[in-house]
Amino acid sequence: MPRTRLMTLVEVAVMAAIGGILSIFPVIKLWPQGGSVSLVMVPVALVAFRRGWVAGVGCGLLVGLIDLMLGPFILHPVQVLLDYPVSFAALGLAGLFRPRGEQERSARSLGRRLASGIVLAGLVRFIIHFISGVIWFGAFAPKAFSPALYSFFYNISYIFPEVLVTLVIMLLLTVKAPRLVLKP
Repeated sequence: MPRTRLMTLVEVAVMAAIGGILSIFPVIKLWPQGGSVSLVMVPVALVAFRRGWVAGVGCGLLVGLIDLMLGPFILHPVQVLLDYPVSFAALGLAGLFRPRGEQERSARSLGRRLASGIVLAGLVRFIIHFISGVIWFGAFAPKAFSPALYSFFYNISYIFPEVLVTLVIMLLLTVKAPRLVLKP
């Protein structure tokens, strides 16, 4: 096995383990059925920007499976797939904006790429949780809310702050420890 591939697998495994640990300790616990603000997106974003979207999706998939093992909220098998492995794997899509050349590694370009990738990943994750919420969690909606409106507010309440926190941490890491964010 080539050294680069081995290093990628090691990084994915280590960051998935860190993501699993970070999912246990939320920064803010908002809802009893799940939905807390945590730092779980950071290790997946790191892998995605260092190694690309394929490694990022793999890391996110592992984080979702770890989260499923540690504290699942299960209503239906398809809901489990959407809320755990699929939604976390979507976080790896941030790697689609990974800088490829030296001109894309300038501070301004890198900041835009980081923001675009993290926002895209957060948006796709939101859409997946939104669909799951409308279909399976609509019964939790208060009478004044439709299932779609309830799912929107429920999921945006924790995904939006998590995207912002991840973006701030990744930008700080880019400034303070660029070798951690970008593959040397």
